[in-house]
Amino acid sequence: MTNLNLETQLINLTSLKQPAIHSLTGVQPHGILLILEEPTLTVLQASTNTTALLQRSPASLLGKTLDEIFDSFQVDRFRAGLAEENLDFVNPTRVWVRRNGDDYGVFDAVFHRSADGFLVLELEPAFTQQNIPFLSFYHLAKASINQLEATSNLQDFCQVIVREVRNVTGFDRVMLYKFDADGHGEVVAEEKVDEMESYLGLHFPESDIPVPARKMFLSNWIRVIPDAHAEPASLYPGNNPITQQPTDLTLSILRSPYQCHIEYLHHMGVSASLTISLMKDDKLWGLIACHHRSPKYVSYELRKACEFLGRVIFAEISTREETADYHYRMHLAHVQSVLIESMSEANSFVDGLMQPEPNLLDLTDAKGAAICFGGRWTTIGQTPSEEELNYLVQWLAKNVDEEVFYTSSLPLIYSDAERFKHVASGLLAIPISKRSYVLWFRPEVIQTVSWGGDPNHAYELQESGDRQWLCPRKSFELWKETVRLNSLPWKPVEIQATLELRKAIVNIVLRQAEELALLAQDLERSNAELKKFAYVASHDLQEPLNQVANYVQLLEMRYHDQLDQDASEFIEFAVEGVSLMQTLIDDVLAYSKVDLKGIEWQLTNSETALNHALSNLRGRIAETEAIVTHDLMPQIVADGTQLMQLFQNLIANAIKFRSSEAPRIHVGVERREEAWLFSVRDNGIGIDPKFSDRIFVIFQRLHTRDEYPGSGMGLAICKKIAECHRGTIWVESELGQGATFYFTIPVGERDHSHAIGQKKNYLPRRG
Repeated sequence: MTNLNLETQLINLTSLKQPAIHSLTGVQPHGILLILEEPTLTVLQASTNTTALLQRSPASLLGKTLDEIFDSFQVDRFRAGLAEENLDFVNPTRVWVRRNGDDYGVFDAVFHRSADGFLVLELEPAFTQQNIPFLSFYHLAKASINQLEATSNLQDFCQVIVREVRNVTGFDRVMLYKFDADGHGEVVAEEKVDEMESYLGLHFPESDIPVPARKMFLSNWIRVIPDAHAEPASLYPGNNPITQQPTDLTLSILRSPYQCHIEYLHHMGVSASLTISLMKDDKLWGLIACHHRSPKYVSYELRKACEFLGRVIFAEISTREETADYHYRMHLAHVQSVLIESMSEANSFVDGLMQPEPNLLDLTDAKGAAICFGGRWTTIGQTPSEEELNYLVQWLAKNVDEEVFYTSSLPLIYSDAERFKHVASGLLAIPISKRSYVLWFRPEVIQTVSWGGDPNHAYELQESGDRQWLCPRKSFELWKETVRLNSLPWKPVEIQATLELRKAIVNIVLRQAEELALLAQDLERSNAELKKFAYVASHDLQEPLNQVANYVQLLEMRYHDQLDQDASEFIEFAVEGVSLMQTLIDDVLAYSKVDLKGIEWQLTNSETALNHALSNLRGRIAETEAIVTHDLMPQIVADGTQLMQLFQNLIANAIKFRSSEAPRIHVGVERREEAWLFSVRDNGIGIDPKFSDRIFVIFQRLHTRDEYPGSGMGLAICKKIAECHRGTIWVESELGQGATFYFTIPVGERDHSHAIGQKKNYLPRRG
């Protein structure tokens, strides 16, 4: 129940912070608002202040057409303008309304159509009979633009805007307020009277201008509140008689603001305000906010002049910003083209990205970068450890589906990142595949942000009976906050550059995959020919070798009494040579038969394969008095025959390369995350670590045949069997300290886990 109440309270708070603006129907009392039905232009609703401004009650206006309120000449001009799609051609129109006798009221008339399809007419008293002369405004705009041409940076441009708007309007304070990416805002320029508090450089929380208000500023570029203390007028009747719902006044100039905003102005000591939207790429870039300590009316024409002036000057700012972005974008495009060329020429795209200059870091102005490809990490600059990178990639794989992911506050969404915040508080990542990523890192930048009041207590919830309302903070004094766990933000041009790089990498990887596929076909064809050759050669060579051995042995039997000792030795050498040649042929044939296509993938009991190997070796085991122990072996997905041969070759090697002691051999196994790890440990003569790779090469030997007989093919066959099972094999050893051979077999979907670690002894039968 407590959680439900808390959730309800949060929902209520959100709705109070972000009210439905279209439901606000109060009218600022300095003007009149009429809701009309088209095409007859009949009054459906009227603001209740018509009595004061028109000396006609709102009830008396209902059902009347504009022809009955204004003279027909003025209404004809209205109708001509309203026939156009764009109402800017009719706005504003200066109209005269007869009040009493010869008394006329002069108003600026502005039309717009509401979202629910009604025509809204707003009438504001015209305090001056003359429009702003065009040449006067032209000279004002020209003077402002001339000042812009003499400045060189954004701060100076913004200062020109606020200074010129204040000169035109006479407001006590004019500020330029720029929105951050997170919705908060900062006052970047300010012109004011000395007596008013300065807000220059202060940040204001997103809730000060909630999302609905910002949406309104997108469509209604100018907003005026002449008197923040005035009581709003209501509409009569309250609901539209056609829809029986409140009329949508979102786009209305005269619509009274939300009460919380009025209190906000009161707490700032402001009695009148004028707000002008600054747009860039159809988004709200910022606002020009004008404040006055006493009520201040600004005519429609002057407001539009300020809006135009703001647009003209801001267009220049946008151009300068775009020029700076363009130069940076061109720099990144050059870096990108060089990297793509390097990737194309390198053996691996990773090598192309890690060249001295330019490299991966230059594409995003990052301090560190890392590439995970093929299960291996390649890093440059300052990065987290490889272990941390592995965990980070696992998190990305589970939580990110986009083509690009970026954040300037990684520790706030991935708590483990706090351990390496000094190198990676900011992350930009592009996936190449499910397990391959390119990552860029930026370190933590500790900042002190100056706020206009405490942003954590921007509003207070007030309650009275069943009514709830928000009261904005009363103090806007400087409140400083130290921001941690954040990096410098990633720029849109940098993000776009990484997306382009991702496309290039994917294309290169696909091209290399095609090349590898063609190479694999060639290798497969070549291997098939080699296998055929090995098979034919082994059979064709066996017959003449057998003939040589048979005839030589026949010579020895027939002419034994006539042969001297040398002749008998020569015959013995010939027979041994033939036997060695036959062994080599058998081993080559066995090696050629080991390939991926020849594997029969099935659920195999590895203990059965091991027992078969031990059975084949029982003669050697008995002869050397070897003791072989092993863990309880699991069931795995493998080729049982090749697995038996793998065990047999490794155990036979352990027996062959024994020390003066009887061989002690242990076959172990343990389950890793993605593979079974098997081991064969002995107490033999050991291997010099510098030869740990050489021993797996075909026909490579570390000893003469007189010392240890053999063809040098056994470990090469083991390596090929392991690789054909998509595993690896290696040795860990020191001279005189025995050796341990390890090999892995990937875990298959049908593997069954069994108890690991129990030992069994293999003792051969005697006799």
